[in-house]
Amino acid sequence: MASTSRPALIALTALAPVSWGTTYAVTTEFLPADRPLFTGLVRALPAGLLLLALAWVLPRGAWWWKAAVLGALNIGAFFPLLFLSAYRLPGGMAAVVGSVGPLFVAGLGATLLGERPTVRTLLTGVAAAFGVSLVVLEAAGALDPVGVLAALASTASMSTGTVLTKRWGRPDGVGPLALAGWQLTAGGLLIAPLALLVEGAPPALDGRAAGGYLYLALANTAVAYWLWFRGIGRLTATQVTFLGPLSPLTAAIVGWAALGEALTPVQLAGMAVAFGATVVGQVGPGRAVDPLKAGSLPSLSRGWRTAAPAGPREPGTADVMPGR
Repeated sequence: MASTSRPALIALTALAPVSWGTTYAVTTEFLPADRPLFTGLVRALPAGLLLLALAWVLPRGAWWWKAAVLGALNIGAFFPLLFLSAYRLPGGMAAVVGSVGPLFVAGLGATLLGERPTVRTLLTGVAAAFGVSLVVLEAAGALDPVGVLAALASTASMSTGTVLTKRWGRPDGVGPLALAGWQLTAGGLLIAPLALLVEGAPPALDGRAAGGYLYLALANTAVAYWLWFRGIGRLTATQVTFLGPLSPLTAAIVGWAALGEALTPVQLAGMAVAFGATVVGQVGPGRAVDPLKAGSLPSLSRGWRTAAPAGPREPGTADVMPGR
């Protein structure tokens, strides 16, 4: 299979945060109210089991605990904290806090990946957060400390998961489909008992809610996270995280186009700044590589197999994990 060109790879990876930007509209218009943990569970676990069935690969050795750690950071902790912050903070403040993710990743990347942040990277990260704040930040009001801490914790959790996913790579012969399936399943299993304990039995669903959950589980989660982890394996961690502001920008556009929400000149200016920062964040060294041919689907005719444990240096990892 021919390798994907870098612009095409960036565009495909960007589909993930664009899809996530539709989550707010789907949640408010289609789903039952006040069930954030159940929503997180339905997003993660069915999608993870579906990807596991398609990949037909189980972890092995150290990858059992690595998959659990990544699943907790990227899914199990991130989803509940994200919903908690959204419920407790006014307007788009949670999105503003989340937009500092590139700065978190820049700092973690310097420590764990050897990707030293440049002045341009730091300034671009500040510009992205500023642009997002112009788009989503509403009138000032009292900020809930728990909501702010939850928003920061969710951003830190996803940023750490992104950097560790980049650092650990994938076992030989394992593609992003399996990696996404492992993490979504682990995260969903982590959320399940919490959802049952806090929210009780699942709510009754009508056709509208069932359709909303189906969209979240398939397009918004299974496909989106497969593309996201595929991008992490080929791009630098900084490039990937600078695609994050596309999520609140998409949410604003969907709100305007589908929900009748107005966009002010200040918001339009903020969108231009944030989008410009996203584009600048993609410019830099790096090339689209995938020695594991991660874009291909494994044959479903094989029985279940386990991934080979990662050694000190997996085949091809020198190309995809700078600094190791």
